[in-house]
Amino acid sequence: MKALARLYARFSALASYLQSLFLLAVRLYWGWQFAQSGWGRLHHVSQATSFFASLNLPFPEATVIFISSLEFVGGILLIVGLASRLTSLLLAGDMLVAYWTADREALSSIFSDPGKFYGADPYTFLFAALIVLIFGAGLISVDAWLAQRYQAWTE
Repeated sequence: MKALARLYARFSALASYLQSLFLLAVRLYWGWQFAQSGWGRLHHVSQATSFFASLNLPFPEATVIFISSLEFVGGILLIVGLASRLTSLLLAGDMLVAYWTADREALSSIFSDPGKFYGADPYTFLFAALIVLIFGAGLISVDAWLAQRYQAWTE
């Protein structure tokens, strides 16, 4: 039984090590996707403004610039792992608003028709943002590096 417990402890340690690699992969991929989305909209403001106006969003052009900048800068911050939890909170809020304004039917069917909910465009962006919000950036991030430096300065 002790051998099984040691084997499980090793497996658990390896799986814990993989957590930071997983978080890095999530941050790199979805940070890039957020940055691309924001960058694309910043370069097509008039088209995005027309879409936002069709959703009856207030001040559509200003909203496009704000949201696009949030996604572009937020994506870059996710990639490097800086201010990851705050950035993820803002991006998750952005995706919830995207659900509410652009795909309310999918949002309202989260329990009655989950396939419609997770098949909607904002789902994977929201899920990635929530992963980083809840678990942090991981050990391979500027956040972790800054935390180590801060701890060294305070000792």
